[in-house]
Amino acid sequence: MFESLSDRLSASLKAITGAGRLSEDDVARAARDLRMALLEADVALPVVRGFIERVRERAIGAEVAKSLTPGQQFLRIVQEELTTTLGREAVPLNLRAQPPVVILMAGLQGSGKTTTTGKLARHLREVQKKQVAVVSCDVYRPAAIEQLRVVAGQADVRFLESEAGESPTVIARRALEQARHDVLDVLIVDSAGRTGIDEAMMREIGELHGALEPAETLFVVDSMTGQDAANTARAFADRLPLTGVVLTKVDGDARGGAALSVREVTGAPIKFLGAGEKLDKLEAFHPDRIAARILGQGDMLSLIEETVDKVDRDQAEKLAQKLRGKGGFDLADFREQMLQMEKMGGVASLLEKMPGGAQMQAKLAQQNPEKEIGRSVAIINSMTPLERRFPDRIRASHRRRIAAGSGTQVQDVNRLLRQFEQSRDMMKKVAGGDMARMLRGMQGGMGGMSGMPGAGAGGGLPQLGSGGRGGGGKPKSRNKRKKRR
Repeated sequence: MFESLSDRLSASLKAITGAGRLSEDDVARAARDLRMALLEADVALPVVRGFIERVRERAIGAEVAKSLTPGQQFLRIVQEELTTTLGREAVPLNLRAQPPVVILMAGLQGSGKTTTTGKLARHLREVQKKQVAVVSCDVYRPAAIEQLRVVAGQADVRFLESEAGESPTVIARRALEQARHDVLDVLIVDSAGRTGIDEAMMREIGELHGALEPAETLFVVDSMTGQDAANTARAFADRLPLTGVVLTKVDGDARGGAALSVREVTGAPIKFLGAGEKLDKLEAFHPDRIAARILGQGDMLSLIEETVDKVDRDQAEKLAQKLRGKGGFDLADFREQMLQMEKMGGVASLLEKMPGGAQMQAKLAQQNPEKEIGRSVAIINSMTPLERRFPDRIRASHRRRIAAGSGTQVQDVNRLLRQFEQSRDMMKKVAGGDMARMLRGMQGGMGGMSGMPGAGAGGGLPQLGSGGRGGGGKPKSRNKRKKRR
């Protein structure tokens, strides 16, 4: 997400952040680099002008001149202004209105509006513990109503009936009465979209807004459309009192221009990001966290929240008790850890929230961590329960059978077993309270991730950073220290 913008901004700031003294020429040069980075990321020109002007004014003032670390102070200014451009603070949905709280979804056809309706309904049901219903007022697009019916079933929320021949306003009013009668907390209305902005569309959604008087009017926009997203957002904001924006398809948006443009153009806060087709791929938008992520500083708070939300706590507690007891860490536990990682969005999703994760992702660009995890799970599934429990007893003949059963090669089985041994050693350190030593061993970038499927140990993914080399060998720096002794 936003990889291109992150790379360009990091490159433009690299020369200046370590500087101990900054002249006006240095600031001007950095401002030009920032301007080019933002324009290449497809940020709207008025937004770029305002951003650069604010950064320049603060950077040439006493704020940087009196700092003991001018380069770092300049970086802090950029991050603060980036956060301001994105909206300063997270703005939650307004759910304090009298039930049923009505949320009207607006946007062009193809922006992901119907899928986002399902994602939002699931979020409100699971996170906010609300009774939610959805209704489709899209009477023009073939199968639109049926699509929402399917999505509602997947999200486990109420679907209120509508038909293609009806008036959208009639559908909306009937759905609102039904929601009141059934004492529901939230009603989400999926409006019709068009391939482009036209007067009929704007008039219709204006009528829907008047009939429903929604507490939230969310504009759903495809982030991959760049500056077009800002233009579309402006057209909707001129006709509707938008209360928020949902950016969709951000997992495919390397540029990030829409995120920086839409907030300033509409004046409405970005409330959610949609990344991926699955209904759990909706995350609340936090401007300060996204700014830090764009500048390559990671987003550990979101990572922690995601871990708490998605990791099976009962399973984690069972593993902790097992490590403290005599059971030890076996291949069944190793498989469970991989499945938990997949549940959290895979390696790429985890890396982008870690400091320096963008650089690690770039090194993994030619690899496929998710494919490696899938292959590793298949190998473990081909083992007998006894082999998973006692991996040290797996002999050559067993490995040939496991490889044949999983559709892999014997060397793939050998590689997985080496990776498991490294992970088991790490788990022993955790259980023994030797966290400090383990953390020191993880300082070499991806070196501490060598126990992860496909990362190091001669696996399909290289062991990155200075922490190690393929084949499960020890770090070079340790070997050098031994020679000196």
